[in-house]
Amino acid sequence: MLQSFLEQSAHEHPEKVALVVDQNRSTYLELDQQSNRLANALVQRGVERGDRVAIHLDNALESVVSIFAVLKAGGVFVMVNPTTKIDKLIYVLNNCRASALIIPEKKRNTILEHSDLLPHLRTAVTVGPATQQLEDNDLQMPRFESWEQLQAEFSESITPPNVPTISVDLAALVYTSGSTGNPKGVMLTHLNMTSAARSITTYLMNEPDDIILNVLPLSFDYGLYQLLMAFRVGATLVLEKSFTYPHAILQRIIDEQVTGFPLVPTISAILLKMDLSKYDFSKLRYITNTGAALPTEHILTFRKRLPHVQIFSMYGLTECKRVSYLPLDQVDIRTGSVGIAMPDTEVFIVDDKGHRLPPEQVGELVVRGANVMKGYWEAPERTAERLKPAEIPNEMYLYTGDLFRMDREGYLYFVGRRDDIIKSRGEKVSPKEVENVLFAHEGISEAAIVGDPDAVLGQSIRAIVTLMPYQELTEKEVLAYCRKHLEDFMVPQKIEFRDELPKSPNGKIDKKQLTLP
Repeated sequence: MLQSFLEQSAHEHPEKVALVVDQNRSTYLELDQQSNRLANALVQRGVERGDRVAIHLDNALESVVSIFAVLKAGGVFVMVNPTTKIDKLIYVLNNCRASALIIPEKKRNTILEHSDLLPHLRTAVTVGPATQQLEDNDLQMPRFESWEQLQAEFSESITPPNVPTISVDLAALVYTSGSTGNPKGVMLTHLNMTSAARSITTYLMNEPDDIILNVLPLSFDYGLYQLLMAFRVGATLVLEKSFTYPHAILQRIIDEQVTGFPLVPTISAILLKMDLSKYDFSKLRYITNTGAALPTEHILTFRKRLPHVQIFSMYGLTECKRVSYLPLDQVDIRTGSVGIAMPDTEVFIVDDKGHRLPPEQVGELVVRGANVMKGYWEAPERTAERLKPAEIPNEMYLYTGDLFRMDREGYLYFVGRRDDIIKSRGEKVSPKEVENVLFAHEGISEAAIVGDPDAVLGQSIRAIVTLMPYQELTEKEVLAYCRKHLEDFMVPQKIEFRDELPKSPNGKIDKKQLTLP
């Protein structure tokens, strides 16, 4: 079970520092005992096996303790980004019918004001100093509890509650935004999550001596798995709230002797604007990237500036966590690839009718493995769009919705999101391909390609770019560069310069904010 990651490490490394948050250090034993106390409190307050418990906290010790406490109580944890506004929070809580919610004290009044809209919520645990006296009213729903009071009340409960859990039980609901409409709850079982963590820690060669720095929100599955993977192998996790202050984060890498640093392309773009030679990264063993593919130019630049650091280029999606990784001996050979299927996972490419395609043909990526989600929470029609019957009886394949090609050796190359493909002049244009060309320009830091409605072309291509420090470029110069490196139908019709590109809470470029209405 997923909670065994903490329990086993607490047994094997009880006094080892498991978590570093700001200047606070917590051992595996301390975290295990705190999660046991909270788990017993949740069970006593009515949380039953399979109940959903939402955690609406920043990257903090309480978030980590809450995740494992919910699992030990037999519940399903639901991480909600701390920046999520009340309307969306209410939607998530009602959609999954959360029976308990863990929030910062400062948000208590907001929940109280909207309690009439939350009929399923019975308990709300508040973290932080109380701003006012909690009312002792058993009839009030939700009933508010103080984190500190619960830890004190259950101080003697240092063993977990006796709640049975098996591998096919749900462990988490991860809400992910769709192209339209409300977010979908990805149902992940204990087997899904332990299988993914086992495969990833295997090819990353994680071990107890690793110190992993995570600046990504725990509500983002990439950030969440840094916690799970660290605890699986008994490593140390340094948890930061964000990458808002890059110099401070890089100093943190030095001070904590960090060995692993997961990032996303927007972080790499910031790093490559900086003089990395000023920092001692001698202890840093690896950098990882997943989700949006890391631009080839970023990988090549990292290889030059940090030659001793291993670069793991990967691809994944919330519905199965991770799909592929590029073996280290292929980074300099197949720099543009996101690799081969990770251990215990099968992948192939299909056409629009679901027929398997030969090597080098572009089609939709299909995945099969123990890491594939159970489905979308109470959304059978949406689930059927992604999970389809396999050739093997009683098996299902995950259709990713992403376009790839696979070479003859089985290496995958990301082409684009199916929904992102731009149709211009009767041709299909992959935004990723154009973006890679722009990234290769020494004066360009970030780039995003979107399609705008056009009566003649169908869609016109617009490039939105940010520049490297002290660089100056004109639209004419960028267009000339594109014409030199792209086929005519792929050359943007317009170049737009911005100081920065809009980002999602997970640090990805948010193209929805760049698209014309």
